[in-house]
Amino acid sequence: MNARAPLPSRIGVYAILTAFALTTVAPFLWMLFASFKTLQEVQQPGILPSRWEGTNYRQVFDQVPFGTYYLNSFLVAAWVTFLTVLTSAMGAFAFARMRWRGRDAVFLLYLGTMMLPGVVTIIPNYALMVRLHLLDSFSGLIVPASFSAFGTFLLRQFMRGIPSALDEAATIDGASAWTTFWDVVMPICKPGLAALAILTFLGNYGSFYWPLIIVKSDQLRTLPIGMLNFDGNYGRQTNLIMAAGMMSLIPPLALFLVGQKQLIRGIQMGAVKG
Repeated sequence: MNARAPLPSRIGVYAILTAFALTTVAPFLWMLFASFKTLQEVQQPGILPSRWEGTNYRQVFDQVPFGTYYLNSFLVAAWVTFLTVLTSAMGAFAFARMRWRGRDAVFLLYLGTMMLPGVVTIIPNYALMVRLHLLDSFSGLIVPASFSAFGTFLLRQFMRGIPSALDEAATIDGASAWTTFWDVVMPICKPGLAALAILTFLGNYGSFYWPLIIVKSDQLRTLPIGMLNFDGNYGRQTNLIMAAGMMSLIPPLALFLVGQKQLIRGIQMGAVKG
């Protein structure tokens, strides 16, 4: 905000921003406090617990294999992130740096898939997993989520801003298309790769519908599916759900805090390229 603005205007703006911030933080504070309450107390009005029950966190691990769910979610999100960044970068290179007939038309068609709601593709993806015998497997969780039209678009914007003289110089030096992609273009696109990686991890770590459909075995369940046990087998144990939710927030929150500068920088640079 302009420091020369009148004091009442600045106070008003800060008050509005503070109100929005409190509105955003309030649900997380309620979840934090509820994770330390007893089941009876969490169902009553009030925010702060009368007695802090740290045993809720231990009971989460006692009642369900929470560590397995935790590891599954992290591994699936990590693999999806790696494969999405790789496939998006390769697709972006083909659309931005290589010349071939029908390139722009194919790109527009590929970009048009972003307009389709995710629920539309669930049945075709499920049928494909059945044909490939990938039901109830990590491959079934990872492969369908490893391709992103948005990621390809984002990285294409980066690559279009790279001078074509670099490609020509690499070709003159005898570099293949893969060498140009891996050793010349990819290092320059690090901000975009970091931004895409953060967005992909955050988007897949808490995925619910696809794991719910594709996974049947308890040892393959991810956190959102595993936490359903607290609302079924043992009744609705809201205090344990909140404790599990607080623990599940640690990886995405840590990733966002560490990579927020790269995320903002990557999105800003991608928005002004090409």
